[in-house]
Amino acid sequence: MNILIDTREQRPFSFPCPTTRATLPAGDYSILGLENAVSIERKSKADAYSTIGNGRRRFVRELEKLELLDYAAIVIECAMSDFLLPPVRSQLNPNSAINSLIAWSVRYNLPVFWCDTRLLAQTFTYRLLEKFCKELKVGGALKTIKKRHTEQL
Repeated sequence: MNILIDTREQRPFSFPCPTTRATLPAGDYSILGLENAVSIERKSKADAYSTIGNGRRRFVRELEKLELLDYAAIVIECAMSDFLLPPVRSQLNPNSAINSLIAWSVRYNLPVFWCDTRLLAQTFTYRLLEKFCKELKVGGALKTIKKRHTEQL
């Protein structure tokens, strides 16, 4: 597995496998050759608040792209309980921020995973991508993805 890291990712995770920097169509992390099938969007607490507030329109466009993939998720580097304490300069109400994430999770079929630490978020992101690869090798998931991407060509 070779994990792709978006070139716009400012603080990229480290993984126990090969990685390549690339401009991804959506999200921050994907798998080489499966960029149009799987992607993980990573957010720190400060970035999440900024994105939900001032960057909302751009982020919704990103979520619309993620929704089209076979699997996508949002990984937040923060416990949900800590998320209720907004960053110092944020004007966004924490309940509004969480409600937006919950609504988008339902609307765009994107699970949101709250990871207490950066290391946990990094490990969780790796495991999500690893599991996606394993599932491709088992059952009909690979056939479904190959068929869909072949039809797009």
